Amino acid sequence: MHPAALQPSQRFTVTDYRSWPDDERWELIDGRAYAMTPAPGIPHQRIAGRLYSRLERQLAGRPCQPFIAPVDVVLSESDVVQPDVLVVCDPARITERDIQGAPELAVEVLSPSTSARDLREKRALYERAGVGEYLVIDPLELYAQLFRRDGAGRYGLPEIFGPQEELKLAVCGGLTIPLWEIFGLGPPE
Repeated sequence: MHPAALQPSQRFTVTDYRSWPDDERWELIDGRAYAMTPAPGIPHQRIAGRLYSRLERQLAGRPCQPFIAPVDVVLSESDVVQPDVLVVCDPARITERDIQGAPELAVEVLSPSTSARDLREKRALYERAGVGEYLVIDPLELYAQLFRRDGAGRYGLPEIFGPQEELKLAVCGGLTIPLWEIFGLGPPE
């Protein structure tokens, strides 16, 4: 069944998801289908692009590889998401079709139409699936929240970073991201 005809209580699987039209973007979270429309705005895309570019430069020659949406990340039989940016360090998870399993880093740049889902359902899903770090960037308020897994595998309270701060990621032995560059601002004085 096509997701456009879905009922609120209907659940889908990866097999259903793969049968849907390629020209439409959907995500599955706990078997529920979510349309990825409308397309993100320009500020969202600029931030995602700058972050991806920065990660690609910093990860050159290292075993980890960054990706930018749209790329499917299959977390379970009922969970397929497309983070805005992600980093995978295990080459066995990268297939010709998608990423199989939790990335080390998942990034969502907030959009008004998806921000509640990114902060609630996706946060819970990423924690449950074993995503090491979950970065949420707000392009309107110019800040970032970083959730890290603790020793029990849970996300604690997020670290909050302002637009003039450097973000420290644990992925691939540690990376530093100057947020002013990601937000397209001048360096701090």
